[in-house]
Amino acid sequence: MTTPEENPELPGLEDALTRARAAHKKMAAALDEDQEPESDEDLGWQPVWKQPRKPKSKAAKKLELHKQRRRLQDAGKRRLTAGESRRPRPRQSRIGSAAARRDARALSRVRHSTAWPR
Repeated sequence: MTTPEENPELPGLEDALTRARAAHKKMAAALDEDQEPESDEDLGWQPVWKQPRKPKSKAAKKLELHKQRRRLQDAGKRRLTAGESRRPRPRQSRIGSAAARRDARALSRVRHSTAWPR
């Protein structure tokens, strides 16, 4: 195993310290560049998340809210129709009224009884 004293090509402690101090200055300069620029400076191209926010007009806000409300209503309608399409139909819906249901019940009783002629 080699130690820094035996191997002359490994940097010494003082050398590492000076390189770290130089790197610190570079990093501080890079961090300062990343901060918000002055208002009179030309911004150039910036990613969306770095662009300054522009206040929207009332008309633009209303239009955006209208579109959002419409989108949500359409999604609700789709959700409702999707749920209804999967739901099995109840038998009662085939026979319209309660009176007709009673008649059908009576007929089926007669049909399944022994009194029905064969």
